[in-house]
Amino acid sequence: MKFDNFSIQEPDANVKVKDTFEIDSDLKVDSFSESNEYVPKLDADYCFDKATTLSILAGFQNNRRVMVQGLHGSGKSTHIEQVAARLNWPCIRINLDSHISRIDLLGKDVIAIEDSKQITKFQEGILPWSIQNPVALVFDEYDAGRPDVMFVIQRVLEVEGKLTLLDQNRVLTPHPYFRLFATANTVGLGDSTGLYHGTQQINQGQMDRWNVVSTLNYLKFDKELEIILAKTSNFNNKEGKEVVSNMIKVADLTRKGFVNGDISTVMSPRTVLYWAQNAEIFTSLQTGVIDATEWVGPYNDRAFGLHKAAKFYYYPGWHEPGPSLECIINKEAYMSLSKVHQKVIDLSCKAANIDMISDYMSKNYQALEFFQKEKVQINKL
Repeated sequence: MKFDNFSIQEPDANVKVKDTFEIDSDLKVDSFSESNEYVPKLDADYCFDKATTLSILAGFQNNRRVMVQGLHGSGKSTHIEQVAARLNWPCIRINLDSHISRIDLLGKDVIAIEDSKQITKFQEGILPWSIQNPVALVFDEYDAGRPDVMFVIQRVLEVEGKLTLLDQNRVLTPHPYFRLFATANTVGLGDSTGLYHGTQQINQGQMDRWNVVSTLNYLKFDKELEIILAKTSNFNNKEGKEVVSNMIKVADLTRKGFVNGDISTVMSPRTVLYWAQNAEIFTSLQTGVIDATEWVGPYNDRAFGLHKAAKFYYYPGWHEPGPSLECIINKEAYMSLSKVHQKVIDLSCKAANIDMISDYMSKNYQALEFFQKEKVQINKL
């Protein structure tokens, strides 16, 4: 089945690796001259890892099945997407969590209305749809997939591998420019570190079918600094570089501690980026780029300290929270009580809930009075 979204069914241009990816190579890679809705958004500031990028490009150019393995937050999926973005190659990502089943991948019978009649027809899943089009299909968290799903994917791991739809008595031949990628935290051996609960040991017969397995772990200090500064423009100055450098140093300490067995978790580059972006909010407040806040509610916002930077405050908030008390009681035990004792529990819960809400509202008004004393202008919505 071909779709109108793919006006171009095969690459009609090429890009120079040296110019496009800033990698010292004379390679040229096929690309599409036009983009469509399935092409990932291009990030002009993205920094590529040479070895990983060349592996992914081999997948696109030579129809190799490529798996990118590495620690969380290292940019495995984004790497594939950004290569696809520069090639204008349609790219679809699927997260292979435990809820993805064979039916989700292959398709199922659905009820439809045709010619004013209710009929049952087969609706193709994402795998048959992708395999028939010039699409790069990316399986995220590949090592977390269910065994039955793994065997479905195994059918198309061979470059010439055809997909058989037993329910339809059909055999699908892959589109010449269908490409297959995967990302994983482990290399098919399951969780040996305690970081990746839920990952599975992958059949080695299947692992053997991946043509290229590339490892992408955390970047060198200078490269990580470059990436984060590109994403947080307010820190792209002398003082900001020092702040971000210290963030990365803290992250490096957690990584070394993890390797040495001293701690059980690590700070990924993604965590450092979020840290810098969150810090950028306060920088924007202090410099006047952002001059008003409304975060959660006056009581919580006072604790957060936003009033120290913002000149204006909006209230009531768009998403003002409502505190509540949840009381969980065994149903059989509750039903065994007399009506009087059940009523005592009901009224006690209501009283505690009302007391909590009242206390919270009281503290909200106290916080508003505090903001006024701090000369923060309150604008009521």
